[in-house]
Amino acid sequence: MRRNHLIAAAAVCLALIIYATLATLAGRPVLMGHAEAYWVVVIERFSAYCLLGFLLSFLLPGRFKLACAFVIAVAIGLEALQAIVPDRDPGVRDVLQKASGGILGIILAQTVLAFLPRPPS
Repeated sequence: MRRNHLIAAAAVCLALIIYATLATLAGRPVLMGHAEAYWVVVIERFSAYCLLGFLLSFLLPGRFKLACAFVIAVAIGLEALQAIVPDRDPGVRDVLQKASGGILGIILAQTVLAFLPRPPS
């Protein structure tokens, strides 16, 4: 995949995460209706950040710590910004779910990258 496509995919993923995190509860996208179970919300958070981490890891090959720091900073920053949205409540558990999803995505991508052939230098 070309680098421009990866940048666009990561930007779209990040934009959707920002929207879903900072939108009011009435405007928040949902998978199973507004009365969805808590575990569905956890899976949504985890998988969104997993995808973000996966894409970032392909954008930053060999920079595991930088990719992890970016995902964790996004999780903490957006969760802190939820404090200014009237009907949203920030929480440490949410940050842990998001950060762990992002780090798992990074680890998965690093595993894939380890098995891909290296281009000649």
